[in-house]
Amino acid sequence: MAESSSAPAAAAKSDAETEELLDRMLTRLALCDDSKLQALLSKLLPLAISSLSTSSQLVRNKVLEILSHVNKRVKHEPEIGLPLTELWTMYTEAANPMVKNFCIVYIEMAFERAPLKEKESMSPVIVVNVSKLPQQHQEILMRIATKVIGECYASRVDNEMAAKYKLVNDSQDRDLFLEFCLHTILYQPPAQGGVSPPGLSIAQANRVAGKVPLKGDMLLTRKLGILNVVEAMELSPELVYPLYLAASADSQEPVAKRGEELIKRKASGANLDDSRLINRLFLLFTGTTGAENTAVDSRVIPGNATLKVKLMAVFCRSITAANSFPSTLQCIFDCIYGSATTSRLKQLGMEFTVWVFKHSKLDQLKLMGPLILNGIVKLLDNYSSSESDSVGRDTRTFSFQAIGLLAQRLPQLFREKIEMATRLFHALKVESQSLRFIIQEATNSLAVAYMGASAAVLTELETLLLNNCQVEQSEARFCALRWATSVFDSQHCPSRFICMLGAADSRLDIREIALEGLFLGKDVGRTIGQNLDHRYPKLGEMLDYILKQQPRLLDSYEMREQKLLFPSQVYVAMIKFLLKCFEAELVQNSSLGRSSEFLSSVERMCLLLEHAMAFEGSVELHSTSSKALVSIGSYLPEIVSSHFASRISWLKHLLNHVDMDTRESVARLLGIASSSLPLTASSDLISELVSSFSGANKRFEVQHGALCATGYVTADCVSRSPSIQEELLKNTLKCLVDIVYSESATLASISMQALGHIGLSGPLPSLVRDSCSVSILELLNEKLSKLLSGDDTKAVQKIVISIGHMCVKETSASTMKIALDLIFSLCRSKVEDILFAAGEALSFLWGGVPVTADVILKTNYTSLSMTSNFLMGDMKSSLSSYSSDEKNVGSEDCRIVVRDTISKKLFDVLLYSNRKEERCAGTVWLLSLTMYCGHHPTIQKMLPEIQEAFSHLLGEQHELTQELASQGMSIVYELGDSSMKQNLVDALVTTLTGSGKRKRAIKLVEDSEVFQEGTIGESLSGGKLSTYKELCNLANEMGQPDLIYKFMDLANYQASLNSKRGAAFGFSKIAKQAGDALQPHLRLLIPRLVRYQYDPDKNVQDAMAHIWKSLVADPKRTIDENLDYIFDDLLIQCGSRLWRSREASCLALADIIQGRKFDQVGKHLKKIWVAAFRAMDDIKETVRNAGDKLCRAVTSLTIRLCDVSLTEASDASQSMDIVLPFLLAEGIMSKVDSIRKASIGVVMKLAKGAGIAIRPHLSDLVCCMLESLSSLEDQGLNYVELHAANVGIQTEKLENLRLSIAKGSPMWETLDLCINVVDSKSLEMLVPRLANLVRSGVGLNTRVGVATFINLLVQKVGVDIRPYSSMLLRSLFPVVTEEKSTAAKRAFAGALAIVLKYSTPSQAQKLIEDTAALHTGDRNAQISCVYLLKSYSSIASDVLSGYNTVIIPVIFMSRFEDDKHISSLFEELWEESTSGERITLQLYMGEIVSLICDSIASSSWASKRKSAKAISKLSEVLGDSLSSYLVLLKSLMKEIPGRLWEGKEALLDAISALSASNHKAISSEDPALPGTILSLVYSACTKKVKKYREAAFSCLEQVIKSFGNPEFCHLVFPMLFDMCNLASPNKTGRAPLASDTSKAESDDAEGVSIPVDKLMNCITSCIQVASVTDIVENRKKLMDVFLISLSPGFQWNVKVSAFSSVKELCSRLQSNLNDSQETSLHADTTAFIHELFSSVSPKLIECISTIKISQVHIAASECLLEITQLGRYISATNWADVGLKGEIVQLIEMEKNEQARSTLKKCIENLENFEQANAKTK
Repeated sequence: MAESSSAPAAAAKSDAETEELLDRMLTRLALCDDSKLQALLSKLLPLAISSLSTSSQLVRNKVLEILSHVNKRVKHEPEIGLPLTELWTMYTEAANPMVKNFCIVYIEMAFERAPLKEKESMSPVIVVNVSKLPQQHQEILMRIATKVIGECYASRVDNEMAAKYKLVNDSQDRDLFLEFCLHTILYQPPAQGGVSPPGLSIAQANRVAGKVPLKGDMLLTRKLGILNVVEAMELSPELVYPLYLAASADSQEPVAKRGEELIKRKASGANLDDSRLINRLFLLFTGTTGAENTAVDSRVIPGNATLKVKLMAVFCRSITAANSFPSTLQCIFDCIYGSATTSRLKQLGMEFTVWVFKHSKLDQLKLMGPLILNGIVKLLDNYSSSESDSVGRDTRTFSFQAIGLLAQRLPQLFREKIEMATRLFHALKVESQSLRFIIQEATNSLAVAYMGASAAVLTELETLLLNNCQVEQSEARFCALRWATSVFDSQHCPSRFICMLGAADSRLDIREIALEGLFLGKDVGRTIGQNLDHRYPKLGEMLDYILKQQPRLLDSYEMREQKLLFPSQVYVAMIKFLLKCFEAELVQNSSLGRSSEFLSSVERMCLLLEHAMAFEGSVELHSTSSKALVSIGSYLPEIVSSHFASRISWLKHLLNHVDMDTRESVARLLGIASSSLPLTASSDLISELVSSFSGANKRFEVQHGALCATGYVTADCVSRSPSIQEELLKNTLKCLVDIVYSESATLASISMQALGHIGLSGPLPSLVRDSCSVSILELLNEKLSKLLSGDDTKAVQKIVISIGHMCVKETSASTMKIALDLIFSLCRSKVEDILFAAGEALSFLWGGVPVTADVILKTNYTSLSMTSNFLMGDMKSSLSSYSSDEKNVGSEDCRIVVRDTISKKLFDVLLYSNRKEERCAGTVWLLSLTMYCGHHPTIQKMLPEIQEAFSHLLGEQHELTQELASQGMSIVYELGDSSMKQNLVDALVTTLTGSGKRKRAIKLVEDSEVFQEGTIGESLSGGKLSTYKELCNLANEMGQPDLIYKFMDLANYQASLNSKRGAAFGFSKIAKQAGDALQPHLRLLIPRLVRYQYDPDKNVQDAMAHIWKSLVADPKRTIDENLDYIFDDLLIQCGSRLWRSREASCLALADIIQGRKFDQVGKHLKKIWVAAFRAMDDIKETVRNAGDKLCRAVTSLTIRLCDVSLTEASDASQSMDIVLPFLLAEGIMSKVDSIRKASIGVVMKLAKGAGIAIRPHLSDLVCCMLESLSSLEDQGLNYVELHAANVGIQTEKLENLRLSIAKGSPMWETLDLCINVVDSKSLEMLVPRLANLVRSGVGLNTRVGVATFINLLVQKVGVDIRPYSSMLLRSLFPVVTEEKSTAAKRAFAGALAIVLKYSTPSQAQKLIEDTAALHTGDRNAQISCVYLLKSYSSIASDVLSGYNTVIIPVIFMSRFEDDKHISSLFEELWEESTSGERITLQLYMGEIVSLICDSIASSSWASKRKSAKAISKLSEVLGDSLSSYLVLLKSLMKEIPGRLWEGKEALLDAISALSASNHKAISSEDPALPGTILSLVYSACTKKVKKYREAAFSCLEQVIKSFGNPEFCHLVFPMLFDMCNLASPNKTGRAPLASDTSKAESDDAEGVSIPVDKLMNCITSCIQVASVTDIVENRKKLMDVFLISLSPGFQWNVKVSAFSSVKELCSRLQSNLNDSQETSLHADTTAFIHELFSSVSPKLIECISTIKISQVHIAASECLLEITQLGRYISATNWADVGLKGEIVQLIEMEKNEQARSTLKKCIENLENFEQANAKTK
């Protein structure tokens, strides 16, 4: 019980004590002055506030009373501070809410009064854990923090404070701080009406501003400070992005600029798909104004227009923003329809819409799509099409783009109606041209939406498209065609009709789309069998629709006068498409050929084609129509022949058509139609046709048409049974033969074509000639030979093919021989088409061709080569629709002979001929036989021989021969059996790999071409070099017959190369079929194939590309699997003796190594670099270019492999180990400029990307780069520096130029990168290398570079350099002293200074002492000393400050060096090292005096001289403070006696200075000492060296003045008088002129001359210190001195000194007369004055008269004035006018100097006054 009762008592006692304590404190507070109030409050305020935690009301009241008093006292005294730190500590530790509340109030007050530094340090502290405080306290603290931030960090944040702000790492604290910062950035000064700023609510704005709104500069600095602090906190970009974005949209320009800068530098990598970030940005854009359940004060206003524009640009890059429904929708509608929207926002809104439609998820798009689409339509309706502003245009652009994208994503929105389609097509017609392309794109996208639409919608679309397909605007037409081809299927007739209409469009792109819709674009050359994948409409349906549109299409007239209803191009497309429909329908179901419906459609199509033959149609239309009729006839000959049997006259009329193809087709039609005519009618027709072309003066067209028709009709009649009458046939043949004989080559060829067509149907009968029966070929042999040797290529083609046709059914061996001879006569033709035609003719002669007579006569057949197109396509498919008709072939025995003849001609003569054109002809013909007659048994047996021939021909230089040989190889492979195929593959592989040999050689004769013309240049005489004979001649001309073997070796190589190319062509065909047979060879082939694809010869490249594509299905995988083999081959070939191989290998390597990993290329990497460098130094330019390319590629690879951010660290390290040593040893040290540059570039990039992986190589890399600074410098700069002095260029400036160039080089940039990765471990190898390079480095750039690098290195590693400091100091110090270059000396001095900073005390002491000792050395040593000391002072001042006793005296002494440059350097150093000269000298006086004494006692005159100057300076600065250091005077006095040396006068100057400043101390120290000094100095005056003597007199003057001892006058004056007497005046006796000044000052005077002016100065000083008695006693001597010095023989400066003496004398005399009471002395003085007046005055007047120097006039007139003033002391009895007045008057009249004239006037006044006074006295 006792214990429990004592507790309340103790508490009560405590409260009472507290109350009493507080009462006392209140009393102290009341009595305290304001000056002491702050100290009292620092203790009182925490105590008082902490007392609020008690429950005692009395205590609380007392506290409140104290706080009230405090508030009153400090309210108006802002300078009184409050204990901020104590209050904050109490706040954080207190648990009582009342204590916290009062603390926060006074913390706010304390911050306002605290010093800036304290506020700055406390600001980050109060932000930590702020999220755990009450909201009201949060707001107060945040306002305080941001206010301090604005005050302290508006310009920058130092690293120390940045680290403190980084401690705000709690996510809640950080988010709260950033949110408040964001609100502050968004804050704007309030406008009238109290509305919150955009982006904030009223509550947020009040939270930021507090009680007083923020304005002006305060708000600006606060925002800038926030931006700087947030940047320093280094937060993630997503957190700070809204803040920076808001800043960039601020109304204050500095904030906006800073915000833009921070977005680019710090937030550009923000993840714009972060959902939290995007939600924050959407809140800034839309605010919360739409939320009805939010309080009014808490509703956030949407951001301003500028901020919205910035936000929209962000949303348009964020996929998350596109999927943030409903914010996305709200944002879009706010842009488009918001009350505060702008044109720019509308544009961005539509741009965002496009983005949303492109990237939003489908489920979200389904929700937003319809709403946004309605908004877009409304927006488009509100815009007028005439608006021309760019923003409006862009808005409409994005609107149409959005519609197109929405159609792709949500096609169902549009599918049910065509309103949008109608709108877009209308827009295409009415919008401006700039918008149409966008609308066109949108319209094309919209087409997708209507695919699969309902029939009703499609019908409406048909009408829409039909209406727009031929409008004026091309964009609308384009879209109509695009829709027609994409929306509807290929069997849709209306859309195909639209395509037909588009085929005649004026724009190419529209025509192409139209033809593509009709499958006529790229498929024209295909047969129907190849086009079965296209689905065509039925012919009847298509015709019905066309005729429905234009029923008059079936009208046709005999004379073709009907009008065309469409342009010709429309007809052409229509006919081609209808023909494809016809063929497709017929091929798909052959039974249709018998159905009446189909036949009716064919009849109508024939009528349409007849209509198209209207006279006004184009040539192309007529040709197409006639060929279409032939095509129909080839499928349904009965229908066509019966149809046109009644239209023979119409056809005959068309035979005269202007177009050759049309005439040809009509002639075929006539032949087809004649088959339905009776034989008699046909005979009559033949007779009529013959009469048409017979006779003279017929039009060519008439003859051509009649000849063609005669051939076709006669052939048809011959094929009938019974045939036409033989007489008619022979008559017809005779007429044709006559044409051949009599007409031009063109008509002759057509006539021969007709004979050939007849010969196809049956053997041609012999004709009677000279009563002999002769075959037609025999009859025409001579004529045909001439025609075949003619220039008309087409005629020759027709003739030679006709010969083949004529012999199809021929049985006569003689006729066959004639035919063969005619064909073989073309073997040397260089026209490829003729050779192909001859090959076709030989095929007909051989037999087994895959065509029949009906195919040739009744289809659109032209020739076998044109039908198969064997050079461009697949022969087998081309001829698959035709079959051979062996039963029509004549006697087999005859054919055997023919085949044998052809074989011998080919294999024995042509294929191995020494003429390339014959080999080419043989190749063409052998290929023709193999292709057209390949299945013939004879060909099958000859396949091995054919294969060998083609294999041999692969090495031909002639491209056509080579290409056809390879084509032949593939055909042989296709025709051969399995063994043949295997042999062929082996042979080709052998050829490609270069291991095979040519089996059969070509015999060389004189004109055999070995090289192509121009391949190896010209002969010595300028002739061409190509044939064997020319090569032999050249070898003989050069005197080297064996050179022919070199030429032949070169020719063999070229043939080998050609063979490879040819083999590649063959391989590309065979590889498709060879399959697994090639697998064993791939490992050998692939490396070579890879290389050959980069061959310099484009043809070889193409050939190898063909085989590569055929052989390799997956190139990447194949190369990966065979990579090592490829590398081995390419690296070997990089050193090949053949430049082609070297170039190709480099190019291949450059391509293959791209993107490779280390495990793939690691073991080859060094070899690749070697190959690259070797190629870069190749003798051939193209190889060098390839080497450069390889170097760039391997550089890129190496940099990637060595970059630790892109490659694993282990691989990067291995790569670096391989490459870097090689580059440093071989690359940078190379003598080839390009290799050096490339190596340096690579090394620099390696250093940049490799990071720490480069550390093991730092020592090598750094030393190499440093050495390269000089070795790779432009040598021209060295030359310029050597001759710089001769041309007036300063060496130092040139050195600085060289160094600045070096510092901008890649080598220095690499060194900078090396510095960044150095660590303490790297120093172990690096520092010794650097120390060695310091001693051995050569070249200015290298030496300065190594010094600078050491400087930077030490700065980087700091104290880690200490173990190596001794080594560096030992290396650097001697180099500094030995170095001659100023720039290098400075650089090494800087390096030494930085090392000194981290050296041990003993090392530092030794170095500084050694440095100080340099000042006594030679000039170089002294310069080294000053540079070192300067560097120590600026870099290691903390170390140097401990050695000032050593350094300061040296610097002071060295200021007085004779060398001006050195002294100026030490002067600068002195000014930098001392704050006040007097204080510094006093502080280190003892050391300085000691150094001076040692120096003056040295044997060096320069040291003595320097010491004397130093003493003079000490005397000048310190004055009598030197009184305790008279040892200096004694040291000087010791040096005065003895021999003279140059500059010894400095000792006298020092004595003079010491005497002037310390004469009292000298006198008191030793009374006899001044006399000793006087005698010492006077003895110096007797020396005969002029300069020294002058200095002695000056010193004597100063000594006399300084000590002021009258006895000195007794001692000195007599000697001075004697010297004056000895001084001889000018020998000429003339008065000195002004020009004599220079002579007086020259050193040409005699060594014994006395400086009278100095002597006079000494006399003046004697007059100054002597007593008047002594002066009067020596008046005679003085007068003599004056008269001597004023005599004309002396220079004017002597006279000026004399004037000064006279003036001093007058002054002493006058003062004596005024003061003296002694009459005797007075009388003597008066007498002296009279003597002066009478003797000296005339001299003065004489000086003024004779000397023309104003200075003399002024001094003389002043002296005369002094004398005239003394005239009043002359008694009247003694006064005598010596004419002085008159002379002075004359002088005044002549005087030009105003000052002298004024003085002379005063003299006149004085004289007049004297005369008046004397007159009165008398």
